[in-house]
Amino acid sequence: MGKIYVIGIGYKALDNRAREIILASEIILASKRLFEVFKGHAEYEAVKDKVKAINNVDETIKFIHSSLVTRHSSLPIVFLASGDPLFFGIGRRAVREFGKEMVEIFPDLSSIQIAFSRIKESWDDAFLISLHGGPDPEKRKRLPYELDDIPYLLQKHNKILILTDKENNPALIARFLNLSPVTRHSDEKITEGAPEEIAGMSFAEPNLVIIQNTLPPEGACHASEVRFGLTENEIIHSRGLITKDEVRAVTVHKLSLPQRGVLWDIGAGSGSVSIEAARLYPEIKVFAVEKDEEQIKNIKENRIKFDATNIEIIKGQAPDVLINLPAPDRVFIGGSGGNLDKIISLIKGKMQAGIVVINAATIDTLNEAVQNLEGNEFEVAVSELSVSRSKSIAGKKHMSALNPVFIITGEKQT
Repeated sequence: MGKIYVIGIGYKALDNRAREIILASEIILASKRLFEVFKGHAEYEAVKDKVKAINNVDETIKFIHSSLVTRHSSLPIVFLASGDPLFFGIGRRAVREFGKEMVEIFPDLSSIQIAFSRIKESWDDAFLISLHGGPDPEKRKRLPYELDDIPYLLQKHNKILILTDKENNPALIARFLNLSPVTRHSDEKITEGAPEEIAGMSFAEPNLVIIQNTLPPEGACHASEVRFGLTENEIIHSRGLITKDEVRAVTVHKLSLPQRGVLWDIGAGSGSVSIEAARLYPEIKVFAVEKDEEQIKNIKENRIKFDATNIEIIKGQAPDVLINLPAPDRVFIGGSGGNLDKIISLIKGKMQAGIVVINAATIDTLNEAVQNLEGNEFEVAVSELSVSRSKSIAGKKHMSALNPVFIITGEKQT
């Protein structure tokens, strides 16, 4: 059975081994764009009758699978890729589908190497992300980062390279930003300028964006300023929806956070508990789970403001979005969306040993939390926290009570 060769093209002539493989191949698969690129290579005339253009990656993979089953030839199948097939390219998919023994990869220069060489900047200190969700709007893959994550990423990395697509294009990125120069490279064309200049332009595909930021965002907090006890006024939130300072302090204490590990903050709201935990324990990975768009915006702004780079925001409804998260060492549940029983059941299955803390404002939620924790073999303890704050009335200080909160702690032993 012949092997599958993934050969990168686009920037330089093929080396001798890649040339030999192409000339000896039975079939050469390429997207329509790379088919046009391949026409410029010296080998094209000799093999043009073997070239088959398939523009959809899934269809290409399906075609190769079918060919491997039906054909008896030992001649190689060649799949042409753009640049380095293992740089956000088809190489990873090919290895996953056909196995390392069946696939051999020949990289060309990557687009990142070309782009940074054109602007004469080093790229060893750049953070690389993809906003390329795929060409089919109905099948766009879930991306690890979105447009509104860029300010947060610039808080941590002063140089970012972004692979774009038609939806997340350079003009849209530029309109979203208002803080740094943007450089764009496409088909050997370079456009440099401030966001307001780039925003009004149109760009052909494919392209990538380099963002450079030489100044830290205003209002950012740094590690040297970390302290326990952020106030409600410091944390960005909406409509008073925030875990109150005194409750947050007890909650963090009850979590008994380790130096490193995984914390799930379910129903994270403005992210106040996530922010406190992430800043105090920078080696903990915090997953802030929230479904409300307004609250997600608050978490993102707080993450930037407090430089809490170890927080990852998970958008969606628990328990569905929890399934693929790493097993937690600690869990805080500030809101369950009516799914507390399913959430606790899932936690039991994922958690080896650890602590779950649930805040409840009603007796009904208290009873539900205790029953579900005990039913899932957690050792349960309950604290009731009643807080009164002073306020001035007619020039004199009086105490005003906040609604009491039940703090339920469930501990699971190995």
